[in-house]
Amino acid sequence: MLYPSIDNLLLVIDSKYSLVTVAARRARQMQKDHDPGTLEDFQSHKEVGKALEEIYAGNLVMGKDK
Repeated sequence: MLYPSIDNLLLVIDSKYSLVTVAARRARQMQKDHDPGTLEDFQSHKEVGKALEEIYAGNLVMGKDK
């Protein structure tokens, strides 16, 4: 994975563990709902990469569970 880099992602979410949790949860949601994502153009073709790109763009943030 080249984009976005882990260093850049950690500027958005400060913990690797939180980053993995948020990205995995979003990737599962994208697969389940056949959601194309919130960005217009993705560099990645896989859901996990798309979720990481959404995090880096600021479209996806950590929050409390409902």
